[in-house]
Amino acid sequence: MKSKSIHKPVSWRCGRFSLALGNRTLIMGIINITPDSFSDGGRFFHTKAAIERAFELQAEGADIIDIGGESTRPGAERVSLFEERRRVIPVIEALAGELTIPISIDTSKPGVASRALEAGAVVVNDISGLQSEEMMKIIAQNDAGVIIMHMRGTPADMQRNPEYDHVIKEIAEFLQKRKSSAIVHGIDEAQIALDPGIGFGKRLQDNLEILQQLRCFKELASPLLVGPSRKSFIGTLTGLSADERLEGTLASVVLAAANGADIVRVHDIAAVKRALLVADAIVRRN
Repeated sequence: MKSKSIHKPVSWRCGRFSLALGNRTLIMGIINITPDSFSDGGRFFHTKAAIERAFELQAEGADIIDIGGESTRPGAERVSLFEERRRVIPVIEALAGELTIPISIDTSKPGVASRALEAGAVVVNDISGLQSEEMMKIIAQNDAGVIIMHMRGTPADMQRNPEYDHVIKEIAEFLQKRKSSAIVHGIDEAQIALDPGIGFGKRLQDNLEILQQLRCFKELASPLLVGPSRKSFIGTLTGLSADERLEGTLASVVLAAANGADIVRVHDIAAVKRALLVADAIVRRN
């Protein structure tokens, strides 16, 4: 991709919230309301535990909370619309108006997104790449923020021999196409963030190249979100289980911030916050 003058978005608009970009790397905290999460083993599957965790993440310094009710680990099977809503909506309803930071719903189902936005969420984090016209219509009608992610395949099959000829180019072209479609369907450009999809249909070398070449995606002129937290590529490099990958996560997050990430999606908020205080001071020199 050729170097050129890049428009740098100064904020990301998410409903009634506007998240300022540029002064520091923003942190998205993860809450998986699933019994089979790869990272936390279902610790927050029950409504009360998930609500308590959200307040903990805010206190630790999260700028946004991402709530999901369907596992997206490699090999995961889909859950029903009813079950996904049953898991996430009570949590969002309890947190809306209580948290002082935005709530994101991690879903690819329009029926879940619609109810979550009604309940108080202001962002839709769509791992399927926003390929549903119904989903785009819902986001536009609610003036919600959206994260468009690249994934090769589905969680059930995404790690079955994924292959790329030019991984950065292919991901960038996909994200640009989906961003353009979102705008055509009424979503304002200021509402759109992009995620290259670390670990979603990617080989080890693909994940490493994405992090190395992350700044190439800045040419797409949208806030850039990266989610390396506890991912399997860290386990491949270190031989450690998901709950032992903090150091690898911190290394990935710091390098992502140095290479242009605006937002990082992580589990370990307090540790990441401390690491980014130093990294942003060096890289952004504010």
